[in-house]
Amino acid sequence: MAPSHGNSPRGGGARGPQGRGKGSKSGPKGGFRSGPRSGDAAGGRGNSKGPAAGRGKGPGKGPAQGPGRPKASAGQKGPQKPRAFAGVDKYERRASAIKEHGPHRRRRPKNPPVDRLEVHDENGVRLQKLMAQAGVASRRVCEEMIQDGRVSVDGEIVTELGVRVDPALQAVHVDGMRLQTDEKLVYYAFNKPAGVVSTMEDPDGRRCVSDYLDPRKHERVFHVGRLDVETEGLLLLTNDGELTNRLTHPSYEVPKRYMVQVHGPVEKGIGNQMKEGIRLEDGIAKVDDFRLVDSTPGHVLIEVVLHTGRNRIVRRMFDAVNHPVEKLARTHVGPIAIGDQRQGTIRKLSHTEVGNLLASVGM
Repeated sequence: MAPSHGNSPRGGGARGPQGRGKGSKSGPKGGFRSGPRSGDAAGGRGNSKGPAAGRGKGPGKGPAQGPGRPKASAGQKGPQKPRAFAGVDKYERRASAIKEHGPHRRRRPKNPPVDRLEVHDENGVRLQKLMAQAGVASRRVCEEMIQDGRVSVDGEIVTELGVRVDPALQAVHVDGMRLQTDEKLVYYAFNKPAGVVSTMEDPDGRRCVSDYLDPRKHERVFHVGRLDVETEGLLLLTNDGELTNRLTHPSYEVPKRYMVQVHGPVEKGIGNQMKEGIRLEDGIAKVDDFRLVDSTPGHVLIEVVLHTGRNRIVRRMFDAVNHPVEKLARTHVGPIAIGDQRQGTIRKLSHTEVGNLLASVGM
């Protein structure tokens, strides 16, 4: 009887089932080696505990090493484990430096003592705080502006931080523009309607400026200059006496802009004639600028600019050239414009507007 296929000797010697290794099926495949391998003396793999067991995973380890691993020379350390974070040395060095020397902080330049400055007032307010309250910028930006030499106090440029000033007595300029630092002084723009008298009280009982002031919101103020009863437009209100004097004094020549509606058409040469001067009963009067804005059948809209402040001067000049004024409104006083402000309303001037207004009269 022929021996069974599973028990027939192959390759020169019989092997038991233990010789096939784990997971082997019907028989060994090509490349079967007949001789015993190192560590397979008992027919198993990796179970030998003898000194020659190079691949065994048991506790017994001999001097022999597996293939592909060079022998370590005497005094040479074996392979080290990989570090968890390769850049940890950098942070360790930084931590030790901080522990030894303290954290690195940006040093601010040392400023000379401010007591030597004549503008310094020990009982005053810090200059950068005053500028921030006036709406110039944040306190940090104000400090940079001071160090850059853009701020002056009473005409003296201040570059040191820590200077204190008196808001009520000292003049502060930023980039040549005056800051209004006295909180007691207020400035308003009033869009006066036609029919309102430019006074605070009228003995005849007509509507006047005080009728539009709310005592709960507005301090006691006075109007700067006048507009006749039928003229509408911009009227400044303030309690700053020095500013009022300069705005109304002819030597400062503050320009005022008007929109004038007259019966048209207007003959050529009227503009040049008014620029050269019109003789009136109280002297020569002339405009600084004359411009045609719009024209409709029977009406012409003209913009004129003049710096004189004589009574009813615009109406009298147009009467002299045979073009009586039908409607008149003042739109600008110096750098202040009425804009789209509604008639009969009062608004507080911004810090920038106040600064420009003060600068226009040299304050």
